[in-house]
Amino acid sequence: MVKISKSEFERRRQRLMALMEPNSIAIVPAAREQMRSRDTEYPFRQDSDFHYLCGFPEPDAVLVLVPGRGHGEFVLFCRERDPKLELWHGYRAGPEGACAEYGADDAFPIGDIDDILPGLIEGRDRVYYSMGRSADFDRRIMAWVNLIRSKESSGAVPPGEFTDLDHMLHDLRLKKSAAELRLLARAGEITARAHCRAMRHARPGVFEYQLEAELLHEFATGGARHPAYPCIVGSGPNSCILHYTGNGRALRKGDLVLIDAGCEYQGYAADVTRTFPVGGHFNRQQRAIYSLVLEAQQAAIEAVRPGNHWNAPHEATVDVITRGLRDLGLLQGDVQELIAAEAYKEFYMHRAGHWLGLDVHDVGDYRVAGEWRQLEAGMVLTVEPGIYIAPGNTRVAPRWRGIGVRIEDDVVVTESGCRVLTDGVPRQPEAIEALMAAG
Repeated sequence: MVKISKSEFERRRQRLMALMEPNSIAIVPAAREQMRSRDTEYPFRQDSDFHYLCGFPEPDAVLVLVPGRGHGEFVLFCRERDPKLELWHGYRAGPEGACAEYGADDAFPIGDIDDILPGLIEGRDRVYYSMGRSADFDRRIMAWVNLIRSKESSGAVPPGEFTDLDHMLHDLRLKKSAAELRLLARAGEITARAHCRAMRHARPGVFEYQLEAELLHEFATGGARHPAYPCIVGSGPNSCILHYTGNGRALRKGDLVLIDAGCEYQGYAADVTRTFPVGGHFNRQQRAIYSLVLEAQQAAIEAVRPGNHWNAPHEATVDVITRGLRDLGLLQGDVQELIAAEAYKEFYMHRAGHWLGLDVHDVGDYRVAGEWRQLEAGMVLTVEPGIYIAPGNTRVAPRWRGIGVRIEDDVVVTESGCRVLTDGVPRQPEAIEALMAAG
């Protein structure tokens, strides 16, 4: 099984600490369990930053990095072992396991954090912490700082300043390692199989939620127990709703079905969209719009290469889609003037993609010093142009109304260009029709 090794987690922490100022400390809390209803909880999902630095899978934990600390730079606070509770809720690593299994230099019970962490903060010139994510933990941080300040007359030295941790840490997360790329590729393979399965099961009378069930079945069968985000299965007019998740309509012959779904595999997300016809054949208008979106996606993928800036793929999609809509008669006028006026946004209102990784919309700045960021090898992004002609759009002929098409793939920047991680599910309309016919 592909996984992130202890040594890679250690390298990540070392890279972060190398960016920190001398005599500083970084504090990263784990995610907390969230209630779903009364006495049931949502499936626990670890905070991405916390997971990136240590891989520790439990809630109620706090990671602390103290560069140069003599007793060890990586300190972890976590729940203690409790055989009675473990009988009900499962194994806990405890402080001993945090050291033995997850590489902590020092680990303490989470119940002791109020006694120990202020002593680690005291005297530091700088505290790195992402303020504003958790109001509860923000208050705890300030309580520890105020405790130190209350002892200034006795010689205690409060920290000099707070610095947001996000910028440094998220820049590290932006470029993926070889192991991360293998996990993202595996997530893409599982997701591609799920989309193929859904295409084969699509027929008139099937409900959108039944296609969602086919997706989830394939995710779990492949070792990905959870989707990376709520599955979008929009048929007919629902294909024109960008984030539709109702998934309650019955498919009808002649509909297009837009599925935007991806699994999460060992914390890493896939994000794939395909659009296909119920009944197995695109009609003339559907094929025209689909082919235009596919052409735009291909142009964008060709623009994903080192040295190009982040916005180059989006600009490629805007040019192709605007020209195509003009040629189809859905827009009128000079192409460059239409682009300048953003006339395409009536039909193509979102951007061509986003970063992808531990988060579906992954971290990392899109602009640096006011300029679009340059693409570099190891960055992973989605490429997902679309055209959506609302059912109620009376500015276009009725034959075009209600057609919604998006095609999305996950792409990694390589040294010489890019590689599509999710090409296990067809994009060409003829290949989609052949897959559906074989199913």
